[in-house]
Amino acid sequence: MASLTRVPENALRAFTAECYRALGLPATSADCLARTLVQADMWGHASHGVMRLFWYGRRLESGAMDGNVLPEIEESPGALGVIDGRDGVGQVVAEAAMMQAIRAAKAHGIGAVSVRNSGHFGTAMYFTRMAAASGCIGFISTNASPAMAPWGGREKRIGNNPFSWAAPAGRYPPMMVDMANTAVARGKLYVARSRGEPIPEGWAIDDRGRATVDPEVGISGTILPMAGHKGYALTFAMDVLSGVLSGGSFAPSVVGPYMPEGRSGAGHFVMAIDIEACRPLAAFEADMERLVETMRDTPKAPGVDRIFYPGEMEALSEEKTRREGIPLPEDVLHELRNEARRLSVEAPF
Repeated sequence: MASLTRVPENALRAFTAECYRALGLPATSADCLARTLVQADMWGHASHGVMRLFWYGRRLESGAMDGNVLPEIEESPGALGVIDGRDGVGQVVAEAAMMQAIRAAKAHGIGAVSVRNSGHFGTAMYFTRMAAASGCIGFISTNASPAMAPWGGREKRIGNNPFSWAAPAGRYPPMMVDMANTAVARGKLYVARSRGEPIPEGWAIDDRGRATVDPEVGISGTILPMAGHKGYALTFAMDVLSGVLSGGSFAPSVVGPYMPEGRSGAGHFVMAIDIEACRPLAAFEADMERLVETMRDTPKAPGVDRIFYPGEMEALSEEKTRREGIPLPEDVLHELRNEARRLSVEAPF
């Protein structure tokens, strides 16, 4: 297993933003990208963290992603709106869409935004947490570049098309669900490869349809859907909601962040529900606390020390990384140093 070095969050965030500014991003967009990537690492989602810094960077340099485009949003939106991302930075587009959805929810009780011509936006629950912090239930879905075969096939034709829900949970950290419809997010194969680790059986197959525990073979092959045909059905539905509804790209025509060239065409669907439009927020949060405690108090199976609710493990990871720093493998640090040097940016590690 590769050794890990812990880097303070503030230093890593400042370094990431400086790299993006050096690549020509406006400061606000550079800060947005840096926040989302470092937050993913703090939550323990290294697959969506700073290991992706220069994956996006290469798309900026090739012109596949236009860093200077800012989404046009409505200041007084109706309940349903549409945003054209115009090939901008996916995180910047998704953040603007969620802000508009929250404003719409406060005005109408529910707000939704259909997004087209965006890009890969990283960790989905970064954006749904925004809704939870505003007293809303948040939802976001996206389509993605081909990662899985239709159920029964062995050729990639559709993305893992993740989605996320989040809601405030009173005195507890917010409930957050963030999942791809593959057995695992593709980025986790890249993490396993960087750490020199095998992947579990059931994650991927090779290009001939045979099971593999080699992350490199899995990357070039096909990731399996979660729960068999159910995962395929869910990812199909998310493509309808994110890609077909928005009028953007869908299925094999979406280009992911792993490719330095080619317009992404990704679409998203973003929604916020104002809890106060249904019931008092304090009463909702009190019931959320009881729901959390009901789960925690369940009799435990043998060998289980603690039962978690969705989002709790990420909250604990965030606490730890804030104290101890973010663990990064040497090969990721090596790439960050080398690429930053090319931009005349000094790495703090």
